[in-house]
Amino acid sequence: MKLRLTRLVVPLVAAAAALTAVPAASAAPSAPAKRPGSHQQFAVGPQYDTTHVYVSPGSEQAFVASWTSTFGGSTLGPVSTQVTPTPSRTLSELIVSPVGTLSVFDYTTPVPYPFGTERTGWLVTDLDQAVRAARADGAAVTVAPFADPIGRDAVVQFPGGINAQLYVHTTAPSYPAPASVPENRLYLSPDSVGAFLDSYLAFTRGRVVSDDRRADGAAIGLPGTTYRLIRLTSGFGATTVTVTDGHLPSPFGRELTGYGVPDLGATLERAKAAGASVLWGPVRAGGRDSAMVQFPGGYIAELHTDR
Repeated sequence: MKLRLTRLVVPLVAAAAALTAVPAASAAPSAPAKRPGSHQQFAVGPQYDTTHVYVSPGSEQAFVASWTSTFGGSTLGPVSTQVTPTPSRTLSELIVSPVGTLSVFDYTTPVPYPFGTERTGWLVTDLDQAVRAARADGAAVTVAPFADPIGRDAVVQFPGGINAQLYVHTTAPSYPAPASVPENRLYLSPDSVGAFLDSYLAFTRGRVVSDDRRADGAAIGLPGTTYRLIRLTSGFGATTVTVTDGHLPSPFGRELTGYGVPDLGATLERAKAAGASVLWGPVRAGGRDSAMVQFPGGYIAELHTDR
């Protein structure tokens, strides 16, 4: 059922730069440097951590219809708006579904760089403090903070090239908690995973749930092989880190998020009836069944049994 739209609350992809303060010269000893990860918890809740879905031009309605037919949920939008600090135009729609929240963008103009490279939008308690903490924890600010029509935003990049949007709204949004918390799915090389974990866990104040160095490669399209699979959790939700040599078959590495469902077979049937295509699977690996699905507009998602 579509929610009555009184004011579109779409996590915008944008930013305004918080400058690092330089202490004035003083004869007194300088204060000790802040320990990475010693800051406050900035996360609000996983229902406010949206996957950013950039669909092919003109396919926004087809994608939304397919997604909600498969999973259920409500929508806000679409509206034609500008969500970048430089001129652009997109149809934007928010999907609040039982498996997670999605911000959908269907651009009617070229997409200004670097938008489209961020994978998620994270609601934070304080944008300026979060930007300073991200820098202190080893992330780079790739889009400096700025004010948008309903709040403020920034984009940060963690080691390994992992981009995330941080945002706040002038009026706090209110979305229901998902039935299952989606997984932010990351693919990294052995060379970058250490620096990524140091930075990401410090900023999110997260922890390692498991670190399997011999995970079943069938889950990433490579049956008969093994790879390193790291599962993380934090106030921003669940994250899976796949560490490989980069020799991946399509479409693995193209998905942004994994979604847990109680009955994978039934969900895949609904998805296919709603215009989606099953690209891989289902397969059994690591104690759960999973499949890769492409929805209208090009969005690729991993679906798995919700244990």
